[in-house]
Amino acid sequence: MDGQTTIWRVETKTRASTAFAIVAALVICAGLAAPMYLPRATLQDLFFILTMLALAQSWNLLAGYAGLVSVGQQAFVGLGAYVMFAGVVLLKLDPLVAILLGGIASALLAIPAGIFAFRLQGAYFAIGTWVIAEIVRLLVAQWKMLGGGTGTSLPASTTRHMQGVDLVHRMFGFRPAQAVDVVCYWLALLLAVAAIFMVYRLLRSRHGLALASVRDNQDAARAVGVDARRLKALVYLASALVTGLVGALIYVQKARISPDAAFSVTDWTAYVIFIVVIGGIGTIEGPIVGVLVFFALQKLLADFGSIYLMVLGLIGIVVMLFAPQGLWGLFASRTGIQLLPVRRLLRGGPIKN
Repeated sequence: MDGQTTIWRVETKTRASTAFAIVAALVICAGLAAPMYLPRATLQDLFFILTMLALAQSWNLLAGYAGLVSVGQQAFVGLGAYVMFAGVVLLKLDPLVAILLGGIASALLAIPAGIFAFRLQGAYFAIGTWVIAEIVRLLVAQWKMLGGGTGTSLPASTTRHMQGVDLVHRMFGFRPAQAVDVVCYWLALLLAVAAIFMVYRLLRSRHGLALASVRDNQDAARAVGVDARRLKALVYLASALVTGLVGALIYVQKARISPDAAFSVTDWTAYVIFIVVIGGIGTIEGPIVGVLVFFALQKLLADFGSIYLMVLGLIGIVVMLFAPQGLWGLFASRTGIQLLPVRRLLRGGPIKN
């Protein structure tokens, strides 16, 4: 039309995402203040939810966006935890510093692990990551200075003198053991928020577009100049770092470690996969929904022993059959609501010259 020009712009924001950002900020503020008004048992439940959420976001980045279905994430949880123990028990480091060492060690493990695993495809990749985790578990079980196959415990004095614990004790009057739980909870909240933010920012960047192209068609992505192997390696490295940090933090709070527990495929991979699949793989909101569902089921069914695991498996099968995109994927497809949108929309309209 004469005298008019059409201006196009690329947007990812929606009304729902703007409202969610406000709600999320309020929830984070309430979460920071939670130790002031919630009992210790509830705080420990929130710690569990937040750490599992961070692990789920990390695995979802691998499988949902990079197409790397790993069943060996327990390698990074266990190694991160054991390196943290080594830093505290053997090197006399503050647990907070040792947590960082645990994350770095897991990221370093991802380099040789990736060199081996990336030679495999599909189911062979999944089996390869599990084999790597078992090798690391068997090696760690020979670490006699940390208890070998039976494991060891953190001295009570190390966690009670951890950075931040004395400050929480003085400011809020919590007992030392409760103050340790508060510091661990705040760190879990930080890691969960950081994991979500990292995935969100990555997917909204040009690397996110490249990652989506690699997941959908690796050969086509390479044809347009995307270095698929390098991109997958960076994602694998980032996932290992986050998983190692979370694993180290979990075992600061537990204060007791053994190879079988730290490298448990059920606790640190099977449950995480369940959370992502139930919530919605390939979405940022999915693991948030999935971890809440998983926690509710755990509370309701934990007293039923092996039946609990059977029910989890049955629910997973039903969701995969009737809602293959997960609960959030089903909801989003029917309503069009995206709380953390990463899909780019082209909007525009005519303006007068």
